[in-house]
Amino acid sequence: QVQLVESGGGLVQAGGSLRLSCTASGRTFSSYIMGWFRQGPGKEREFVVSVTRSGGNTNYADSVKGRFTISRDNAKNTVYLQMNSLKPEDTAVYYCAASNKFDYRTTYSVGDFGSWGQGTQVTVSS
Repeated sequence: QVQLVESGGGLVQAGGSLRLSCTASGRTFSSYIMGWFRQGPGKEREFVVSVTRSGGNTNYADSVKGRFTISRDNAKNTVYLQMNSLKPEDTAVYYCAASNKFDYRTTYSVGDFGSWGQGTQVTVSS
Protein backbone atom coordinates (compact mmCIF):
# COMPACT_ATOMS: atom_id res chain seq x y z
CA GLN A 1 0.00 0.00 0.00
CA VAL A 2 0.96 3.59 -0.56
CA GLN A 3 -0.32 6.59 1.35
CA LEU A 4 -1.60 9.47 -0.76
CA VAL A 5 -2.30 13.09 0.16
CA GLU A 6 -3.94 15.53 -2.26
CA SER A 7 -3.72 19.30 -2.19
CA GLY A 8 -4.51 22.27 -4.40
CA GLY A 9 -8.28 22.27 -4.52
CA GLY A 10 -10.34 25.40 -4.11
CA LEU A 11 -12.91 27.75 -5.56
CA VAL A 12 -12.42 29.10 -9.07
CA GLN A 13 -14.54 30.86 -11.65
CA ALA A 14 -15.56 29.14 -14.85
CA GLY A 15 -12.76 29.36 -17.38
CA GLY A 16 -10.13 29.42 -14.68
CA SER A 17 -7.39 26.97 -13.77
CA LEU A 18 -6.27 24.91 -10.81
CA ARG A 19 -3.39 22.55 -10.24
CA LEU A 20 -3.85 19.57 -7.95
CA SER A 21 -0.97 17.69 -6.39
CA CYS A 22 -0.83 14.26 -4.84
CA THR A 23 2.19 13.20 -2.82
CA ALA A 24 2.84 9.58 -1.96
CA SER A 25 4.66 7.92 0.88
CA GLY A 26 5.25 4.32 1.68
CA ARG A 27 6.17 1.83 -1.01
CA THR A 28 7.89 2.79 -4.25
CA PHE A 29 5.83 5.45 -6.01
CA SER A 30 7.22 4.67 -9.44
CA SER A 31 5.86 1.13 -9.30
CA TYR A 32 2.25 2.35 -9.53
CA ILE A 33 -0.02 3.50 -12.27
CA MET A 34 -1.46 6.75 -10.90
CA GLY A 35 -4.91 8.10 -11.52
CA TRP A 36 -7.30 10.88 -10.68
CA PHE A 37 -11.01 10.33 -10.05
CA ARG A 38 -13.76 12.72 -9.07
CA GLN A 39 -17.12 12.53 -7.37
CA GLY A 40 -19.66 15.25 -7.88
CA PRO A 41 -22.66 15.93 -5.64
CA GLY A 42 -25.06 13.01 -5.83
CA LYS A 43 -22.92 11.21 -8.38
CA GLU A 44 -20.78 8.13 -8.45
CA ARG A 45 -17.02 8.38 -8.42
CA GLU A 46 -15.76 8.62 -11.99
CA PHE A 47 -12.45 8.17 -13.74
CA VAL A 48 -10.70 11.32 -14.91
CA VAL A 49 -7.22 10.33 -16.06
CA SER A 50 -4.37 7.91 -15.48
CA VAL A 51 -0.64 7.89 -16.18
CA THR A 52 1.82 5.05 -16.58
CA ARG A 53 4.66 4.35 -14.20
CA SER A 54 7.17 6.24 -16.32
CA GLY A 55 4.79 9.07 -17.13
CA GLY A 56 5.11 8.35 -20.81
CA ASN A 57 1.49 7.41 -21.52
CA THR A 58 -1.80 8.80 -20.35
CA ASN A 59 -5.49 7.95 -20.62
CA TYR A 60 -8.11 10.70 -20.32
CA ALA A 61 -11.84 10.65 -19.92
CA ASP A 62 -13.53 12.29 -22.89
CA SER A 63 -15.03 14.96 -20.64
CA VAL A 64 -11.62 16.40 -19.76
CA LYS A 65 -9.57 15.81 -22.90
CA GLY A 66 -7.83 18.95 -24.07
CA ARG A 67 -8.47 20.74 -20.77
CA PHE A 68 -6.76 18.61 -18.11
CA THR A 69 -3.16 17.38 -18.06
CA ILE A 70 -1.70 14.74 -15.79
CA SER A 71 2.01 14.52 -15.04
CA ARG A 72 4.21 12.84 -12.48
CA ASP A 73 7.58 13.42 -10.91
CA ASN A 74 8.86 10.12 -9.57
CA ALA A 75 11.79 11.82 -7.86
CA LYS A 76 9.31 13.81 -5.78
CA ASN A 77 6.78 10.99 -5.37
CA THR A 78 4.15 13.36 -6.74
CA VAL A 79 1.50 13.32 -9.43
CA TYR A 80 -0.14 16.48 -10.70
CA LEU A 81 -3.38 17.38 -12.39
CA GLN A 82 -3.40 20.67 -14.26
CA MET A 83 -6.98 21.72 -14.90
CA ASN A 84 -7.67 24.50 -17.40
CA SER A 85 -10.85 25.94 -18.88
CA LEU A 86 -12.78 24.72 -15.86
CA LYS A 87 -16.53 24.37 -16.08
CA PRO A 88 -19.20 24.28 -13.35
CA GLU A 89 -19.72 20.59 -14.14
CA ASP A 90 -16.13 19.93 -13.06
CA THR A 91 -17.19 20.68 -9.50
CA ALA A 92 -16.39 17.60 -7.43
CA VAL A 93 -14.15 16.08 -4.83
CA TYR A 94 -11.02 14.97 -6.65
CA TYR A 95 -9.23 11.83 -5.52
CA CYS A 96 -5.75 10.60 -6.28
CA ALA A 97 -5.35 6.82 -6.57
CA ALA A 98 -2.64 4.23 -7.14
CA SER A 99 -2.88 0.95 -9.02
CA ASN A 100 -0.56 -2.01 -9.41
CA LYS A 101 -2.36 -3.25 -12.51
CA PHE A 102 -0.29 -4.05 -15.58
CA ASP A 103 -1.93 -2.14 -18.43
CA TYR A 104 -2.93 1.50 -17.99
CA ARG A 105 -5.30 1.25 -20.96
CA THR A 106 -7.57 -1.11 -19.04
CA THR A 107 -7.02 0.47 -15.63
CA TYR A 108 -9.83 2.95 -15.15
CA SER A 109 -12.35 1.43 -12.74
CA VAL A 110 -12.55 2.30 -9.07
CA GLY A 111 -11.81 -1.33 -8.24
CA ASP A 112 -8.56 -1.24 -10.24
CA PHE A 113 -7.02 1.15 -7.72
CA GLY A 114 -6.02 -0.10 -4.29
CA SER A 115 -4.83 3.08 -2.60
CA TRP A 116 -6.72 6.36 -2.33
CA GLY A 117 -6.18 9.82 -0.97
CA GLN A 118 -8.69 11.64 1.19
CA GLY A 119 -9.83 13.91 -1.64
CA THR A 120 -9.71 17.63 -2.30
CA GLN A 121 -12.71 19.81 -3.14
CA VAL A 122 -12.82 21.67 -6.43
CA THR A 123 -15.67 24.13 -6.90
CA VAL A 124 -16.19 25.97 -10.17
CA SER A 125 -18.60 28.90 -10.07
CA SER A 126 -20.50 30.10 -13.12
